[in-house]
Amino acid sequence: MNYAEQAVVMNGDAEPMVGIVSRPEQPCALGLVVVVGGPQYRVGSHRQFVLLARRLAQAGFAVMRFDYRGMGDSQGEPRSFEAIDDDIALAVNALQQVCPEVTQVVLWGLCDGAAASLLYTGRQADVRIAGLCLLNPWVRSDSTLARTRLKHYYGDRLLQQDFWARLWRGQLAWRQSLAELMQSVRAFGVVRGAVSQLDAGASFQSQMARSLKLYKGKVLLILSEPDTTAQEFLECAATHPDWQGLLQRPGVQRVDVAQADHTFSSTEWRAAAEQAVLQWMTALKAAP
Repeated sequence: MNYAEQAVVMNGDAEPMVGIVSRPEQPCALGLVVVVGGPQYRVGSHRQFVLLARRLAQAGFAVMRFDYRGMGDSQGEPRSFEAIDDDIALAVNALQQVCPEVTQVVLWGLCDGAAASLLYTGRQADVRIAGLCLLNPWVRSDSTLARTRLKHYYGDRLLQQDFWARLWRGQLAWRQSLAELMQSVRAFGVVRGAVSQLDAGASFQSQMARSLKLYKGKVLLILSEPDTTAQEFLECAATHPDWQGLLQRPGVQRVDVAQADHTFSSTEWRAAAEQAVLQWMTALKAAP
């Protein structure tokens, strides 16, 4: 299907926001808004957001990708991913203005863009949001980072033959490695023995968990298997009480992309993520 791209200027609080809408000739009722994680802008790493938008537009889905205030070509002071609810709402409004056929919208976000999307659904009663595409969601804390390093980095490293060969040949800076290991152990011990920041109900991680628990729409979770951020997310989901069972609830679909890095930088990894989104969007469009 043919499509056109249109620049859009949104005026939020008199601070212009810039976006690009990829509009199919005949848009279907389901559209998508790319929520950019920082520090990035609407093109994305290795043009990831551009290529995703164009592929979906060819399949009939209208797509908005935009710079929230303080990022890219949009004006205003820089702001945290926790404070862009108004910007997301403006982008959804603008997509519907350009494409009146769109009645339901999916929020797509990578890293803290995924976190922002999930937070938005929990804090805004926006019935237009029919689904969430969350890629390597950001839940960073001292606890999850220390646990992930101990389990996935240091644990795996000790099983690698190359590690012992380099150590035997004196090619490994073992003192530095040991110091970093002890730092992770101490960090994990301190956080584990004290009240974790995640246990404070006001933390953004706990807010994300509550949002997912209450959200009634469909969720597509795409994870890069070796990515530290993805591993932290799984550790958080498996160990923190607020997250228990949430990834197994009905309506949550998970896709793991083997060997992919955080931004799916190779053609193969990007295509796998795009195909997962396209198939999920197609099924969501056909659902009652």
